Amino acid sequence: MGAYLLRRLALTVPVLIGVATLVFSLIHLVPGDPAQAMLGEGAAPADVAALRTRLGLDRPLYVQYGTFVAGLARGDLGTSFRTNTPVARMIAERMPATAELAVAAMIVALGLAIPLGIVAAVRKGSWIDHGAMTLALVGISVPNFWLGPLLAILFAVEWNLLPVSGRGTPLHLVLPAVTLGAALAAILARMTRASLLEELRELYVVAARARGASRWRAVLRHAFRNSLIPVVTIAGLQFGSLLTGAIITETIFAWPGVGRLLIQSISFRDYPAVQGCILLIAVTYVFVNLATDLVYGLLDPRIRYD
Repeated sequence: MGAYLLRRLALTVPVLIGVATLVFSLIHLVPGDPAQAMLGEGAAPADVAALRTRLGLDRPLYVQYGTFVAGLARGDLGTSFRTNTPVARMIAERMPATAELAVAAMIVALGLAIPLGIVAAVRKGSWIDHGAMTLALVGISVPNFWLGPLLAILFAVEWNLLPVSGRGTPLHLVLPAVTLGAALAAILARMTRASLLEELRELYVVAARARGASRWRAVLRHAFRNSLIPVVTIAGLQFGSLLTGAIITETIFAWPGVGRLLIQSISFRDYPAVQGCILLIAVTYVFVNLATDLVYGLLDPRIRYD
């Protein structure tokens, strides 16, 4: 296990360097001048030039890139052009809100998907199966940017049951968590059903029933655990995307997370903040994938890493 972890961690270094280089290159190709955006269209050219010099934007790109990489090596993500605040601090302030939303959305997704997938697999071909898969299809088809405003209109504006935006109480978490969790629940429900159906055909399930185990005991104790690997794979990948900030949902509900910070930074051409947010996304995906691989060994003792 230790050797496997070291190999995986070593492989992350070139990945992160590649991501950092790509992000730096693309962000500097985006049309627009951060100095002009900060001062406004009516700013004098001399003021814009002075601000570019102060921000270091007048230096050659290779010099800016060298400064960026040297800062990364020290753990320094730079300073925001817009707020003059260290990017690492900005991200650290926003990350708890994103983590809170991600965990809540995952709880919603798993709470809906696992029971629906199990029941649909056990009752294959019944009206329960067709109904569950229809709901899953609807959940996959409905985009977040439509579902979020719809929930806000119904539950916040029309019925006045829940707050529409911001973060403060557990009630503020309900609408964004349901918006994010609905689509993920649909994917996981279909995956749970498909994976469990394959396991129910295996001989060990038939043997468990022959030994006197009830149908649900054979399903839950024997088949379900063995069907979890593909479900865990999808859940891990989706949880990585949730942890890095659900950009659309956070924007709709004014949720103060990393996704909203990224959108604001892009609109202001805040190069250091954009680079820091995207690097966070890359690092999060790498480590969530690593954690997912390690969970495989817990689910299936036959999997070895050394």
